[in-house]
Amino acid sequence: MSADLSPLRVTVAICTYNRAAWLRQTLDGVTRQDYPPELLEVLVIDNNSTDGTADLVASYRGARHPPRHVLETRQGANFARNRAIAEARGDVIVFGDDDILVESDWLRHLVRPFANDAAGRIGAVAGEVIPVFPQGCPPWVGRFHGPQALRTDTGPTPPGPTPMSANLAFRRKIFSELGMFDTSVGRQGGLIFSGDENLVIHRLRRAGYEVWFSPEARVRHQMPAGRTTLRYMLRHAFDSARSRVVGRVNLDRLEGRSSGGYLWSRLPANFAKAIGFAVLALLWIILFQKGNALTALVRTWRSCGYLYQIPRSLLGIV
Repeated sequence: MSADLSPLRVTVAICTYNRAAWLRQTLDGVTRQDYPPELLEVLVIDNNSTDGTADLVASYRGARHPPRHVLETRQGANFARNRAIAEARGDVIVFGDDDILVESDWLRHLVRPFANDAAGRIGAVAGEVIPVFPQGCPPWVGRFHGPQALRTDTGPTPPGPTPMSANLAFRRKIFSELGMFDTSVGRQGGLIFSGDENLVIHRLRRAGYEVWFSPEARVRHQMPAGRTTLRYMLRHAFDSARSRVVGRVNLDRLEGRSSGGYLWSRLPANFAKAIGFAVLALLWIILFQKGNALTALVRTWRSCGYLYQIPRSLLGIV
């Protein structure tokens, strides 16, 4: 451990749903962290898995940092995250995806900004997320993926970008001060909603807390073959667009302002984008440019997600 690291009790929470094969690789790294055992607890929040997740967690009982299995029956990633907050005993809660690969010093780098923050102004620290494709990746799919690269050194991030929840740590106290994760967004059953962390990050920044980025606290985020198919990419584009609309409406409600202006302005804009990208996709097909055609098709479907959700939000339907 680094000498500048003050003793902080940390909870690492891994939320999972029927991903035991990937979870095993994540736990291999998390349970071997270079961190004092008395200061680290590992929680696996099982969101109704039926694939032997509980038995897998039990198999790590002899690890340096043995994980504790917690069953959360309300389906949805943010229900699982909120359960983790309720169960956590750490001063810092680290959320990691169930398909990340970490080095033994990952947690030390992620927690260091909190430990060195005597004023307590840092509310969240994000680590780098590097996508990897163990089963291969079509070049056109790779265009949609890349590291976060929010900055090249450890320090505060600007107000614009919201860090990914695959590798994100919070001071536990901010959840009691500012509220929990929004359960109307995030992965829910067959939906691939995203933007799970947006509202929490916004509340945090609005309250005057800083959001930091630590490039050394990197994880490799494994992307299985199922996430490189056209079908998945279309679903993800559609659902993530819907999630952006829902998140914006929730944010406006929090700020006490109407979402009408935003919704009505995005409706014609995305109608134009949908037509434009569809025409572009057709053009690339005619020119036998398959990768470009598929890229344009995904962007078309993303605009369709906006066009589906905006009228629903105008009518008050999630």
